[in-house]
Amino acid sequence: MKKLLQVLAAQLFAATFVLTALSGAARADTPPSDAELAQEWQVAWDTHRFTDTTPPAPGSGRSRATSSISIEIAAPAKRVFAAYSDIDNHIGRHSFLKRVVTHADYCRHDTRYVDFTAIEEIPYEGAIVTSKTHAQQRLHPDKLYYETDTWSEPNVVSHQKIVFTKLPGGRTRVTEHLTFDADTTLIDFVVTNGTASHQQTQTALKQAIESGDL
Repeated sequence: MKKLLQVLAAQLFAATFVLTALSGAARADTPPSDAELAQEWQVAWDTHRFTDTTPPAPGSGRSRATSSISIEIAAPAKRVFAAYSDIDNHIGRHSFLKRVVTHADYCRHDTRYVDFTAIEEIPYEGAIVTSKTHAQQRLHPDKLYYETDTWSEPNVVSHQKIVFTKLPGGRTRVTEHLTFDADTTLIDFVVTNGTASHQQTQTALKQAIESGDL
């Protein structure tokens, strides 16, 4: 019982910390303009370099955790890749995701780069907390995988590699390899809730692709 109470207390502390940080960062009644979001994205990129996959240093107060989730979709891999990798298709299917603002979309060699900010509106105690996640996506359609790196308050970084594997019968397995960096006091909360959010999105995208909506 004591151990359970300690776990619940830690989760409550983490949730409160995250929501407090987010509510201080933005409010839903004053949405930032696309130009302001682009400036924020650039500041986050310059400051945090969220594509850097170097693990947190020992004693830094930050920790890393990983998870991996898979789902099978009854559709060919190229079709699944095109629908799944389009971040706009996640709107309404990802928890609380309301808007995506693309700042840059360009190709370099065989890789397509998309710099964007995802806007989530999270209900909390009768109010709406706006969360902004700054991200860079790198797509490799010929190799059937893409990568996404993100940064959001309170200094949470994620590194994602999403792989599409062809299966017999025109089916596709989608596997998401997820890595999260966060303050040590928050890491369990971040990885648990981050993974659950991705699982919900996987299920919603599967339904949309198989039904023909995507």
